[in-house]
Amino acid sequence: MTPKEIRNQRLAERMIKNLKRRNMEAFYCKTAKEATDKILEMIPNGSSITWGGSLTIREMGLPDILRQKGTYEVLDRDLVKDNEEKVKMYVRAFTADVYLSSANAISEDGVIVNIDGNGNRVAAITWGPQKVIFVIGLNKVAQTTDAALARARGTASPINAARFDINTPCHTDGICHNCNSAESICNYVHFLRNSPRGRHSVILVGEDLGY
Repeated sequence: MTPKEIRNQRLAERMIKNLKRRNMEAFYCKTAKEATDKILEMIPNGSSITWGGSLTIREMGLPDILRQKGTYEVLDRDLVKDNEEKVKMYVRAFTADVYLSSANAISEDGVIVNIDGNGNRVAAITWGPQKVIFVIGLNKVAQTTDAALARARGTASPINAARFDINTPCHTDGICHNCNSAESICNYVHFLRNSPRGRHSVILVGEDLGY
């Protein structure tokens, strides 16, 4: 293994122990392809599946893979016709068997941090779907919870603001201003510390995924 692969393996092993202490099932996959195979292994045939606005899920090609498999009920908000239908899809997400998500950041001791504009993703993570599966590239790991929040606000949010081409200060200069802009996408800050009913699983991936 390369030095980076050795480090990733050791980091993932320690994080898996920390996540399990938080009542979360956890795995490490070296590649996105391995992670995809693991997800398919974890989801029973006939399950209803949906996801939020995760770039990671889309980078991995999971929506197409899940549809092509033909054994799942795929609730794909990207295929709806208008905003009204999209909102209905957000609501349907709460009844899904499986909700796929990534994270804006995760601390080495297993706290998962997400920042949302609409709140539909963090709401589904918190309550609703029977199972939540996180897919998180090791590029999103921070040493502490404070560092994870700083990463979510200072790295992920400005990049997402640029992706959505919205009128916020961070879109102008790439720096978080802790703003109250009308178009802010940092309206809900979510910390997942423990999984009280064991609903949450985490797949750590040894590749850079998402922002």
